[in-house]
Amino acid sequence: MQTNRLHIFERKSYDLDPWNFLRSVRSFRRVILITGTPGVGKTSVSRLLASKVGAVRIDLAELVQREGMTSGTDKVRGSLIADNEKVSRRIREIMKTHDGDIIIDGHYAVDVVSARDVHLVFVLRRNPDELKKTLEAKGFTGRKLWENLEAEILDVCLWDAVKACGAEKVCEIDTSGKTVETVVEDTVSVLEGKEKCRTGIADWLGKLEAEGRLDDFLKS
Repeated sequence: MQTNRLHIFERKSYDLDPWNFLRSVRSFRRVILITGTPGVGKTSVSRLLASKVGAVRIDLAELVQREGMTSGTDKVRGSLIADNEKVSRRIREIMKTHDGDIIIDGHYAVDVVSARDVHLVFVLRRNPDELKKTLEAKGFTGRKLWENLEAEILDVCLWDAVKACGAEKVCEIDTSGKTVETVVEDTVSVLEGKEKCRTGIADWLGKLEAEGRLDDFLKS
């Protein structure tokens, strides 16, 4: 007699802990987005995370430059403008040829991957004082520096992620004062269901307002 395949969903302890159920059927492919303001640590975190979970990693900036998927140059900010439609098509092509986990690194990742394909979005955050030093060390000055600091303070990447994928798929991770290894451990804990995926971690706007330093950062 044939076994009814629906028996694998028989109600047991999974009803009490959905993460147990997810771990028990870990054969599905996950598309994980790592996003956040430039300077928060996306590249380092996504590289180590991909190594830890055995995933293919896609660096959007590198992909766009290598394959020439641009629509022009932003002369004010000194950066290439990605052609999101072309990038989105290329991501879909990669997804079709790979059935393992995929990690996509880029501050506009939520704009080029369909929400229905996304498992989780990790939005990395960093204290504005720490972020300012990081960006200056990377050569950011003037308008480019202050616009990115403003974006971090005003939760721009977090808002974009929630708007694109829904709050239930968005996990906020504060990288301030942490090593890359610690941030990746935090991320893996969420992926394994040991920690909850949640937002509301960082409130840089409230912090700077309380300290009377908001005007020192909102200069763009």
